[in-house]
Amino acid sequence: MSWYTLSPVEIQAFTLSLWVATVSVVFSLPIATGVAFLLARRRFWGHGLLNALVHLPLVLPPVVTGYLLLVAFGRRGIFGPVLEVLGLQLAFTSAGAALAAAVMAFPLIVRAIRLALEAVDPKLEEAANTLGASPLRVFGFVTLPLILPGVLAGAVVGFAKALGEFGATITFVSNIPGETQTIASAIYALLQVPGQEAAVGRMIGLSVLLSVGALLLSEILARRMVRK
Repeated sequence: MSWYTLSPVEIQAFTLSLWVATVSVVFSLPIATGVAFLLARRRFWGHGLLNALVHLPLVLPPVVTGYLLLVAFGRRGIFGPVLEVLGLQLAFTSAGAALAAAVMAFPLIVRAIRLALEAVDPKLEEAANTLGASPLRVFGFVTLPLILPGVLAGAVVGFAKALGEFGATITFVSNIPGETQTIASAIYALLQVPGQEAAVGRMIGLSVLLSVGALLLSEILARRMVRK
């Protein structure tokens, strides 16, 4: 096999990584937008606690986050019986990999959207309220268009983070080829086998290209937000 040709296992890891990152962002984005709005626009008892909980995955070792997910959503975890009744399984599945990636990317998405919200003049929203618009219409027709570059930037940064997630993912869903093996865990597995330098190089190259592309896109969107 040539140095630039991906094996079936590598292709599986690549496509699974894209799926995991995409699903994690799609499901995180609405929740992250709501949480960012609360943190930026509301003051309430527990505001600081919520802010700390949101950013906890950034300061905890990823392995600890993965273990907590296993305690919560494993077969014998806190919510294990509920998931079993619903016919769902998260531990050691691709859906669980998406959940772990979403948890790790969530703080970055919230932060990007919160910064965009804090850059919006509240008087614009107050003017819309004065004209009789409901809070939902104000958010949909005034706030959301103004923060859209920040939302997109958060989505891109979250995607890049989810794409490279390793510690929480491997702890929660293990490293099963074709099921939970992402690019990061595939690189880890290849490093344990002598003579796989070419495969490691290919996977690292893919990872770097995807991550750099996502970060460049995020920078472009951030600059557009500053101009606005």
